[in-house]
Amino acid sequence: MELTEIIKTFPNGTIALKGVDFRVDRGSVHGLVGANGAGKSTLFKIVAGAIKPSTGTISWKGQPVQWGSPAAPRAAGISTIYQHIPLVPTVSVLENVFLGESGLLMNRPRWLGRYDQLLERIGYRLDPDLLVGELSIGQRQMVAILHAMASGAELVMMDEPTASLSQGERELVFSTVRRLSEKDATTFIYCSHFLDEVLSLTDTVTALRDGRVVLRLPTAEVSEDALVEAMVGRKLMHMEDSRVAPIPDEVPVALDVRELRSPARIGGVSFRLRTGEILGLAGLLGSGRSEILHAIFGSDRRATGAVTLAGRTLQRSPQASVRAGLALVPEDRVRQGLVTDWEIWRNTSLPDLDRLSRRAWLPQLARELDRARRAIKELKIVASGPHEPVSSLSGGNAQKVVFAKWLYGRVQVFLLDEPTVGVDVGTKADILELIRHFAQAGKSVLMVSSEFEELLAVCHRILVVRHGNIVAERNSSDTSEEELVSLASGLQPAAAPEL
Repeated sequence: MELTEIIKTFPNGTIALKGVDFRVDRGSVHGLVGANGAGKSTLFKIVAGAIKPSTGTISWKGQPVQWGSPAAPRAAGISTIYQHIPLVPTVSVLENVFLGESGLLMNRPRWLGRYDQLLERIGYRLDPDLLVGELSIGQRQMVAILHAMASGAELVMMDEPTASLSQGERELVFSTVRRLSEKDATTFIYCSHFLDEVLSLTDTVTALRDGRVVLRLPTAEVSEDALVEAMVGRKLMHMEDSRVAPIPDEVPVALDVRELRSPARIGGVSFRLRTGEILGLAGLLGSGRSEILHAIFGSDRRATGAVTLAGRTLQRSPQASVRAGLALVPEDRVRQGLVTDWEIWRNTSLPDLDRLSRRAWLPQLARELDRARRAIKELKIVASGPHEPVSSLSGGNAQKVVFAKWLYGRVQVFLLDEPTVGVDVGTKADILELIRHFAQAGKSVLMVSSEFEELLAVCHRILVVRHGNIVAERNSSDTSEEELVSLASGLQPAAAPEL
């Protein structure tokens, strides 16, 4: 695959790609990195046939091509696996692997024979009759790879394939990619914000910045620092090992959680969050950490227990929580955090419409637009203006809009679920600095992150969650990433903290 002088200008005037040259060699694993808004998604969509370039040429196997729709590259042997895996959860693994081939009839014996051959190729076993909706995220990623192989893909493009996977599931994806590239000469374009993955897995890496290629080298010749500098245009400080001191006991309690329980993996959780404190929840995938946030916020209606905010017991609903001063930034910003078809200004106004309206019921557009412009400026959101739909923003800029919803309202406590997932290193630094700013302004933060290094960098205290229970408490100044991993995985026993 070779792209030459690709330019893409959108109707709103945004120039996403500014003369990109991009070549992928057969049988290689080619890494694609760049900050949010650098043009990675646009490049992916052009190769996948979802959008057309404004100018430039695409060559596939040495021949110039023009994709009229996504069906054309699929028929030519190009498959795209997006971060949000488009599988059908209500049907079996087998039916998903051969999705698009069935027509009205299912040829089960022939499919089973081909399915076994595919499993042999990738060195993996999975029951073909399991419903996809019952699979882990890692297993779904493997089903997506099997689907690509079943369609005869010679080039597979993977967009943030491990963003929501556990370490074991990541290793499974890595070994599958390596096996297919080495044994079958399958070609991969691997796009990830996890730069360590890119450096360990790929043969060649291309970095984009502001719609241009700024680096293309064999991966063995590139360091992580060089990649970061190429992506953001400056040297970026590593996450500070500041290890802030714990908040004193005499500081007032902002949030008090007592005996929180739910069928959704919560087995009796109690803790206190003090004013101006950043409290981390460290746990492995499936530990119940995200479920704790949703139970506190009231979006899990099955949860029991008492949640007290500034001395007042909360009613169990998201509406009551917002009125009381709780804000939730969810992990899945697309389904739970934003109305993606709406403009930036509608999204930033949503939780605070009564205060932005005359007499709490008559909307005032000017005030809503002013708030959105302020958010765009202060959070450095890359957008043409407040009228730009959230769906057209990069992942990192969309995440900043989720924060902007709560930034200027009555929030006392922020519940942050993986606030930096799927964003580049520059945006990650911006978001972590914003979290510190919340605490400095007297707000309180309860933060979930799979990257324990982040928790150590910004949190005063860290609670370790396993099997829906708090199994340990540590001051960030007194622990390490290794200890947190050991506690979260059960390798190191620990008694629950006394509260």
